[in-house]
Amino acid sequence: MMWTNRKFKWALMGCLSFLMIGMANAQDGWNWPSDPQMEAKARELNAAYTDYKRSEEFLKAKNGLNWLLVNVPELNESLYINGVDIYAGAAKAATDPKEQSVYQDSVMIIYDLRNKLYDNESRWIANKAYYAYNFYKGEKTKVGVATDAFARVLELNGTLSYQLVPAYFDAVYRNYAYNKAYTPEELLGIYETLNAILEEAEGAGNDVSSQKGIMEQLIVAMEIIDCDFIANILGPKMMADPENMKLAQQVFQYSVQQKCTNSDTFLFALEVIDNNDPTFSTSQVRGLRYMQNSEYAKAGELFEKALTLATTDEQRAEIHWDMAKVHANLGRKGQARTSAMKAAELSKDREKDAYSFIGGLYMSSSNDCRGGQSRVKDYSIFIAAYDAYARGGDSSGMANAKARFPSKEELFTEGFQVGETINTGCWIGQTVTLATRD
Repeated sequence: MMWTNRKFKWALMGCLSFLMIGMANAQDGWNWPSDPQMEAKARELNAAYTDYKRSEEFLKAKNGLNWLLVNVPELNESLYINGVDIYAGAAKAATDPKEQSVYQDSVMIIYDLRNKLYDNESRWIANKAYYAYNFYKGEKTKVGVATDAFARVLELNGTLSYQLVPAYFDAVYRNYAYNKAYTPEELLGIYETLNAILEEAEGAGNDVSSQKGIMEQLIVAMEIIDCDFIANILGPKMMADPENMKLAQQVFQYSVQQKCTNSDTFLFALEVIDNNDPTFSTSQVRGLRYMQNSEYAKAGELFEKALTLATTDEQRAEIHWDMAKVHANLGRKGQARTSAMKAAELSKDREKDAYSFIGGLYMSSSNDCRGGQSRVKDYSIFIAAYDAYARGGDSSGMANAKARFPSKEELFTEGFQVGETINTGCWIGQTVTLATRD
């Protein structure tokens, strides 16, 4: 008897009601019918469909398989194992989209029937999820079959092959895009679960860079993570669990990606990371954030910490440069100069900026260093500033400093001559050659 695809689909759905009353258990797990004619036909069709399967003639193989599944569904579990291969192969071979869809659905039905008869779902549920994803990922009404199957894998087995992680998350992405099937928090929870699987696989020595890359692309494509999401959803979670390094690193990463680094949430994440697993970068960036907030003393503490974590002269130069700004803002101009000079020593690229910075320190010290007894001496700091600007190649600074040199008349009145040297005194303590502004 030849079954149509439609007949088979409905027959499979109800085939458990057609169990043969006279079926008897046999050796090796085969339950041949007790009726001789039924047994003969079952043996004949079993041999025929398996031969067709071996030769990959799946469209022919399904006919005998249909009869067996309907009439002797408990014959042997191999009917369901082979049935998946046969209907998946038939779906691939079919040219009619409607037939292909029927065969794909039949694969899912066979898995469901197998689950009713044999208590071993954990052994094959991942395969079902894989087929469901490949069959239904582009179908709005059926993609949920794939996500449910993947979720069932985790429920039964507690984990998933890291190679299937991108397929699961892509199915989730599509289900969200098609059907808004999840809240942003649920999406993030799934992402965290799957990312943990990848991290475990990576720890076991597997290369998961490709899988992680796909995951990152998908989470970005979902467009659920923005500054508001980070602040209002992730922020409270992190603050309620400040020892959760994984969450803090996630907030840090997302904040950088979304350019939310000026937020309190980002700073808190940075503090958690830097307190638990400090690096040069975390301590430096944390210090820079404090400096942005004009918390210069705190910034200085973090820069000192970063200096102990620096591994290259360039990193050390960066920190000394940062410290120069901290000292300057705290009014410690001598220390600011020392730090700027140290930055210049460690990195030639910093030299011009350092001398221009020092020139600015001198220029801003007019009131601090004014003795009031000698205008020439008081104005000599501007000559020191000019010299610093000159070393930094800062022509604008040089012009500004020269405009505040002493005049020829002031030199003459105090008994000085152009070309003489004088020490500026004060914290600057530079010996300069006298020159005039006119």
